[in-house]
Amino acid sequence: MLNDLLRFDVKDCSWCRAFTTGTPPAPRYHHSAVVYGSSMFVFGGYTGDIYSNSNLKNKNDLFEYKFATGQWTEWKIEGRLPVARSAHGATVYSDKLWIFAGYDGNARLSDMWTIGLQDRELTCWEEVAQSGEIPPSCCNFPVAVCRDKMFVFSGQSGAKITNNLFQFEFKDKTWTRIPTEHLLRGSPPPPQRRYGHTMVAFDRHLYVFGGAADNTLPNELHCYDVDFQTWEVVQPSSDSEVGGAEVPERAAASEEATALASEERGGFKKSRDVFGLDFGTTTAKQPSPPASELPSGRLFHAAAVISDAMYIFGGTVDNNIRSGEMYRFQFSCYPKCTLHEDYGRLWESRQFCDVEFVLGEKEECVQGHVAIVTARSRWLRRKIVQARERLAQKLEEEAAPASREAPGVAVGGARPPLLHVAIREAEARPFEVLMQFLYTDKIKYPRKGHVEDVLLIMDVYKLALSFQLCRLEQLCRQYIEASVDLQNVLVVCESAARLQLSQLKEHCLNFVVKESHFNQVIMMKEFERLSSPLIVEIVRRKQQPPPRAPSDQPVDIGTSLIQDMKAYLEGAGAEFCDITLLLDGHPRPAHKAILAARSSYFEAMFRSFMPEDGQVNISIGEMVPSRQAFESMLRYIYYGEVNMPPEDSLYLFAAPYYYGFYNNRLQAYCKQNLEMNVTVQNVLQILEAADKTQALDMKRHCLHIIVHQFTKVSKLPTLRSLSQQLLLDIIDSLASHISDKQCAELGADI
Repeated sequence: MLNDLLRFDVKDCSWCRAFTTGTPPAPRYHHSAVVYGSSMFVFGGYTGDIYSNSNLKNKNDLFEYKFATGQWTEWKIEGRLPVARSAHGATVYSDKLWIFAGYDGNARLSDMWTIGLQDRELTCWEEVAQSGEIPPSCCNFPVAVCRDKMFVFSGQSGAKITNNLFQFEFKDKTWTRIPTEHLLRGSPPPPQRRYGHTMVAFDRHLYVFGGAADNTLPNELHCYDVDFQTWEVVQPSSDSEVGGAEVPERAAASEEATALASEERGGFKKSRDVFGLDFGTTTAKQPSPPASELPSGRLFHAAAVISDAMYIFGGTVDNNIRSGEMYRFQFSCYPKCTLHEDYGRLWESRQFCDVEFVLGEKEECVQGHVAIVTARSRWLRRKIVQARERLAQKLEEEAAPASREAPGVAVGGARPPLLHVAIREAEARPFEVLMQFLYTDKIKYPRKGHVEDVLLIMDVYKLALSFQLCRLEQLCRQYIEASVDLQNVLVVCESAARLQLSQLKEHCLNFVVKESHFNQVIMMKEFERLSSPLIVEIVRRKQQPPPRAPSDQPVDIGTSLIQDMKAYLEGAGAEFCDITLLLDGHPRPAHKAILAARSSYFEAMFRSFMPEDGQVNISIGEMVPSRQAFESMLRYIYYGEVNMPPEDSLYLFAAPYYYGFYNNRLQAYCKQNLEMNVTVQNVLQILEAADKTQALDMKRHCLHIIVHQFTKVSKLPTLRSLSQQLLLDIIDSLASHISDKQCAELGADI
């Protein structure tokens, strides 16, 4: 066991021993270390002489190391103390150290303690009264704080070991298990259950790496999106590992270098001599870089976030070998995609509705948008087309001259009447849940296990089958199967039989005849009220279970919102266009509801200033984008696509401000795209665009390149057409960056 303190410089990629004074903690392992302010706090761990096997014990001591002075100090705390432990979780939140679970030498723990870190003289340990779905007692697990919540994933918990993710609300001291019922079959599942892994938080994501998972050492990097509650395996970008190659016609200063990474991705790098990384830059003229070098699988390693990167050090790798490697993973920092939220807001607001569904025998009405519904559901699309044809025929018979235009198309700026579509097989409440799915690709799950809520989702499931919505069908079935318990199984089973939902009925029957369930179920009063055929089926199922069907068949998960909107823009939605966008006189049909959902500019226009001829001229300020750039913007509006050529980014850099997109995601991608592709030939145009949109970082980047390549930039004819203020900015940058001698040489060159 060791008690040395080592320091790694992330800029120089160098190790050294940290300066220390005072009495350090005794040698130990499986302790915790957290940073608060300008100090590090070490708690607990396992100490003793492992060679002589003497004096081995867990500790509950707390030490502070002050980075500024190198001073170690033990905090002597009066009053109740946590049980001595090791392999616990620790984090800092709201000026307090929080300790959870661990191992006390005899058993795993599940208690939680906290202590204030502001004043050593006045503080004391407090045990936290936890409530809710408390994780099982466990050890060798990580904790991370994100969105003001603490998260715990997996760990060693004996027979109860799971791959569950739990979140702890600091405010009300309540635990919640994060559900996985909403994850589609075929979509990325949570990581395997494991221990000895790490988990860190960055922005709205949790990153899980390594650990021992059922006798394997996986090396995938798993990412959990806290906002969307989805897991994915991160594929590191191939352009992460870049050396000090010469960069033609651009500034090669390392302090200004930026790495281009794909969305929510990054890259690992291990240097050959000292383990670490400084990213370089790439251009189209350079050869493609090799793929990122992934760390091998390992457990009991360390992970920390510094700035916008994660560092992983050490650990035990294959054949029980200790590693001394350091890896750096560069996070990507793009704003999240708001596509689903924007369409969801359109559904909630019911603005610009152009179709009304008349539902069931009660003829309840639910309004929606033709563009979204026809993009997502072929069944409803057919219904809408039939209703339009009937309306057109009726108008023709009535010989209404002013209404001969196709129904649903605005004429002279007037808003057309709602198109009525009758759907007798649907009731309003489940249909609204279905509509919510069409707009957002998800449903708001009701209370798990409550019979009336499970029955509601069963009605939605029935509609999903009728409307051939495979994705919604899976979501509903997974929710229902996860919600079935001893209290509701008979009601759900009977309802499934009545609705002819064979797969759900099969699941309920298998649940009932389980050895641990059967005797309890048949003693219930609800069992006596079951229909005779269902009782017979249960008894026969118990006596002779059917053979298991193979479960490795591929599952059709249907198409996503993004896929459907992409197809809609590419031609599937042509017959439902209701607005014309004019780009330099060239018409481009589009859909009002989609434009309004994604852009506050279009929303305000269609609400208050709708053009009388139904045509909108497209520009970005005083600039008219190229046709290619305009198509790139439409791809972003319709389905969130951000990949585009650099020249499109130049046109669209200001689009988020002008069109009022709901965050600056598109601009962030444009900025990154431009920075990675700025050349001597286009740097002045990009400088002007950055100045107009007040993109100061981009402007500084351009000025930096102009200064370092001024002998070439000075010969460009566009330099003389710059505004006086920009020319002064260039002169100011030159004066700040070059010496008197260089000025003299530069004057001679000019």
